[in-house]
Amino acid sequence: MAQVVVGYVQQDIVFGAKEANRLMYEREIALAKSADLLVLPELALTGYDIPDLEALARLSEPFGEGPTSTWLVESAAKYNTTLVCGYSESAGEKFYNSAMVALPSGELHNYRKIHLYSREKDLFAHGEERPLVCETPAGKVGVMICFDWFFPEVARCLAIDGADIIAHPANLVLPWCQDAMFARSIENRVYTITANRIGKESQAGRTLTFTGRSQVMSTRGVRLSEAPTDQPHTGLAKIELDEASNKRINAHNDLFEDRKPGQYASISGKETFPAS
Repeated sequence: MAQVVVGYVQQDIVFGAKEANRLMYEREIALAKSADLLVLPELALTGYDIPDLEALARLSEPFGEGPTSTWLVESAAKYNTTLVCGYSESAGEKFYNSAMVALPSGELHNYRKIHLYSREKDLFAHGEERPLVCETPAGKVGVMICFDWFFPEVARCLAIDGADIIAHPANLVLPWCQDAMFARSIENRVYTITANRIGKESQAGRTLTFTGRSQVMSTRGVRLSEAPTDQPHTGLAKIELDEASNKRINAHNDLFEDRKPGQYASISGKETFPAS
């Protein structure tokens, strides 16, 4: 069976201090020598609660061209690992809450968060493309960001598109996600890696407390690694990729073969059932 080592980096960060935060993450990446895949949090270098568009423009950078892109590509090659990192993306006059996937080969991929939470709607445009799945040395990695977890359609799309692992950069403040990822894993037979952060932010007239508990969840809903709620933690776990490619539940049931998409049409707003 194909075995790889995957994990997350959970830290508190200093709002707006991109260089200091980058150095902090690099120390953790360097220490996780065995990792084939490491997931960093949402908006990992900038902080989350960006107060206004002026600050957002100052903290954002274009995909593939800014210093965060350069750092990720160089670090993935230097440490021979695949890195997933949330960042604030500038694209023309729009901004996106995005995540990059950097491969040791120098490949760089991008995902734009589809489901925006709370004040994010005042700052970011929502992603309009199908969720990202890319081939990496650690397996097929799909990406969703934070509040995307609330919508099971995202994880299902990633699984249907072949993801073995769902990388989930997050800045969680609601209390439910870490337990809900049990369902995202077992209903799709995929590994999930939620990389959350810790600490507090008070940038926009409110105080947010981040809930930690980053985790690696198995295809059977077992936590293979879990961080504390309020302490830095880099967690690693060995996983068997073949477990994610096996969608058979028993001799009679297969997770994907038993699906009835035509009878789920109401999910897409195309109801096909006769009126009752």
